[in-house]
Amino acid sequence: MLPSNQQDDRQKVTFKLPASLKAHLKIRAAELRMDIQDAVADAMTEWKDAPRGEVAQVDTAGAPPFATWLTDAMTSQFKAECSARGIPYVQGLAQAVSLWLTTHPSPRHQPLERTTRRFVVCNQKGGVGKTAVTAGLGGAFAEDAELARLAMLLTDKEPAPEAGALDLVETVDSYEAPQLRVLMVDYDPQGHLSKQLGVPQLPASGPSLAKFMSRQTSGDIHDLIVPVDDERFGGRLDLLPSCQDAFLLDVMISTARNRQATLEHALEPLEPLYDVIIIDCPPSLGMAMDAAIYYSRQRDGEREGESGILIVVQAEDSSADAYNMLVEQIDDGMTDWRITAAYLGLVVNLYDARDGHVVTSSLNEWRALGEPRVIGVIPRRKEQREAARARRPLLAYDPSCVQSRVMRHIVKEIS
Repeated sequence: MLPSNQQDDRQKVTFKLPASLKAHLKIRAAELRMDIQDAVADAMTEWKDAPRGEVAQVDTAGAPPFATWLTDAMTSQFKAECSARGIPYVQGLAQAVSLWLTTHPSPRHQPLERTTRRFVVCNQKGGVGKTAVTAGLGGAFAEDAELARLAMLLTDKEPAPEAGALDLVETVDSYEAPQLRVLMVDYDPQGHLSKQLGVPQLPASGPSLAKFMSRQTSGDIHDLIVPVDDERFGGRLDLLPSCQDAFLLDVMISTARNRQATLEHALEPLEPLYDVIIIDCPPSLGMAMDAAIYYSRQRDGEREGESGILIVVQAEDSSADAYNMLVEQIDDGMTDWRITAAYLGLVVNLYDARDGHVVTSSLNEWRALGEPRVIGVIPRRKEQREAARARRPLLAYDPSCVQSRVMRHIVKEIS
């Protein structure tokens, strides 16, 4: 940053800068709590001092105008250095900003010192609410502790009578938000999680999780990550969006060696950056599901139940049939691969006791299983549907609603 006695000597200077670099510069400066003009000044200085062979060319075709504030001396030195290197100013600035972004990584992407917890949210039956649970848990793991406490204070302590089963909820005195760094992975080619959060699916022609799993692309999987921008999550909540090529995932990984490990190989570079990774699985019993089961396994040195499988069901007979098929696949996988995958619990979604005996008796049957145990009963309420329509996470849309309260309870149960 420029010395304080030079701050008032700055003049507006217009260069050109590729739009993608400008966007990354703006975000990184905000994350580091710097003015963009200070970041540009630092970038120019670092670029000028860097060995020329270590600075790569940048594609600047079609770069739009970019205005910043620099001292006359800084501008003159930068232009002189560009002339000495025989490059246009637009190329010099692009190289400087690109180098600065590399040497000043995002604070959200600092490696962790502990093992990343991995949660697989699944059921081969569609429409049970896997996506809603994934988004809700992601928000509950990431939300600011003080804001969570305030939301709990504002929550109506008396559950509505139609909920009928909200005995598994938290009081404000017993809940402390973990405030962790979370990655939600939209593993479903239908892309419901991405759509609910207002994030476009990745184009089929470009890199995607499926292509990284099948080794059909090179590059950095970090480039696919999209932040979920809401002050409630403090920059701790990210999404890996879906891509329609995931419809072909079973075919894409069918010839891979150790195909059950393909998801782990793809996500491994991201694990050091997050406390928690949550996989929103497709309604499928294919090879993609095998890869998710394997990813949730207990690793060497990992505490039992640190990672594992969450099964979302409804209080109805068809959910029970789908559950039995899923459990058979999970158990067969554990036997074939000689692994242990923890059943972390059942989440009964869209429950309303007013639907009658079939619903209430089904809930009792789920609870009678014993293991895996029921760790949350989410009522059928309008807030989740409204949040999806608004393209916002549930805990950002209505942090005090009963559904948000149950999401926090589930997080506490598996923490």
